[in-house]
Amino acid sequence: MNVALLILRVVIGCFMLVHGLPKLHTLVDGGTIKFGDPIGVGVIPSLILAVFAEVICSILLIVGFGTRLAVLPLMTTMLVAIFVVHAPDGFDKKELAAHFLLVYFFLLLSGSGKYSVDYLISTRLNRRRRRR
Repeated sequence: MNVALLILRVVIGCFMLVHGLPKLHTLVDGGTIKFGDPIGVGVIPSLILAVFAEVICSILLIVGFGTRLAVLPLMTTMLVAIFVVHAPDGFDKKELAAHFLLVYFFLLLSGSGKYSVDYLISTRLNRRRRRR
């Protein structure tokens, strides 16, 4: 199960990075930003939130650091994609975001597994607690 969680985290994190890196390039290039404002906070803040979730949180997910917290912005991004951005569209446009959401929900429940930074931290903390 731990190997499966490792594979799932790394693969889904890399898949989301494919969506996030072009947004990061758009943000840092300094040119005209053409991005939606699905939640009404402005174009640039919306792009920053998307980059945070899709790049930063995906990297955290890949290494397994703060996994349960890292999936929360990712889940929020997928919910916005499903219910706001693609609200008028058919299921075929919502399906990819729904798949990501399902995997993130699973990782929220399961955690990162044995092969993660989270596990290393918790193991060290438990050792310190036992010594006291």
